[in-house]
Amino acid sequence: MNGSDRRTAAACPRSAARDSLYTPVRVVDLDLDDPSELRSPGGLGTVDPVGRVLALVRLHGHPLGLVTATGTAGDSAALRRALVDVAHRELPVPALSTATPAARPGRVGRARVPAGPVTVSVVVCTRDRTEQLRSCLDSLLRTGYPHVEVLVVDNAPRSDATERLVATRYRDRVRYLREPVPGLARARNRGLAAVHGEVVAFADDDLIIDTGWVGALAGAFGADDRIGCVTGLVLPAELDTPAQAALEQYGGYSRGFAARDWSLRDRPDDPLMRFSVGRFGSGANMAFRTALLRGIGGFDPATGAGTPARGGEELLAFFQMLDAGHTVAYQPDAIVWHRHPRTGDALTRQVFNFGVGFGAYLTAAVAHRPGLLTTLVRRVPSGLRRWQRVRRHRARCGPAEGEAALLRLGRREFRGLLVGPFGYLISVWRQRSLRTGGAS
Repeated sequence: MNGSDRRTAAACPRSAARDSLYTPVRVVDLDLDDPSELRSPGGLGTVDPVGRVLALVRLHGHPLGLVTATGTAGDSAALRRALVDVAHRELPVPALSTATPAARPGRVGRARVPAGPVTVSVVVCTRDRTEQLRSCLDSLLRTGYPHVEVLVVDNAPRSDATERLVATRYRDRVRYLREPVPGLARARNRGLAAVHGEVVAFADDDLIIDTGWVGALAGAFGADDRIGCVTGLVLPAELDTPAQAALEQYGGYSRGFAARDWSLRDRPDDPLMRFSVGRFGSGANMAFRTALLRGIGGFDPATGAGTPARGGEELLAFFQMLDAGHTVAYQPDAIVWHRHPRTGDALTRQVFNFGVGFGAYLTAAVAHRPGLLTTLVRRVPSGLRRWQRVRRHRARCGPAEGEAALLRLGRREFRGLLVGPFGYLISVWRQRSLRTGGAS
């Protein structure tokens, strides 16, 4: 595990995914600057949980890590004290006297505006999920960042429900666009073509957006003009089911609590960095300089959910940003909360799609840069060995029955990886058929 993993391991309490009688875990938000209250994900309100609790711990709004404790009815103060004690034992908590608000990003609830504010456009792609979309947009519009536009792209909808939701609930605050051809990459490109901001951010419709999200993304771009892409921290919005907890233990979406950046200018020691771009972050929480993303042609429409490639569009964009000489940065202050699949079947499908998308991405990367084929083939064996070591390490975090389940997920993802190249090639053929007016 890298240095940040000890702060993310709490996202899957050791028995969470493996108890025969699973106990739901309540996800909460705790700022050590004011530990007198616990808040729900996204800071949407105070909560008084009972039972097992997973807390994001912050200091002056800056995320430090995740800790767990158990609360009892009628004694919320004891739960808060327990969480604070665990945080000081397990997390790198700076002394309060030195960690002043001025030295930290703004507290939750205050948008952080860099000097010379960056204008940001947020694109939310959706398809027939109005309830989740409503929750996402409500949280996004509470961020308070003063230089933001919000666009919803309705991808091949089966009804006009999303259009009516935007027109009635978010009139004059959210723009509505429709992309008739299925595919997340196409939907994102539809939004990219219409935005006006210097930065374009993409959020999935199953997210709760943290109040500091837009400001943290804008601040990262404003701080370094070499940065072409910024990703952020993705945390679980809920751990109500064994499947949701299993996804966290399997790896989830989080990339830790330490800010990082990557560039080929620095001659990285890791020869796989150019290809293993999944470490950079998730497509659920990413932003680009608009001109640079347009400059690489946007997202490859043969990738992404809704196509036979099933994913990989964000990975290819990360790869292309890096390949074009730009820096990709990970900023954990840019937080979103994700609703994981609730059932075992949905989890299995999602993990398989992870593999398909990654295989499709590798194929697309070589299609875009054929000269890298030899390098990729030479590095594949060591990359697979590393991937297997990581999966086995995570699977060993608990009793044998849990290890077996997580290893099964790993095998499922690997099968998806083998399918991915074929999925991408089929998708390329379909895209060509669409362009020439043939059957899709």
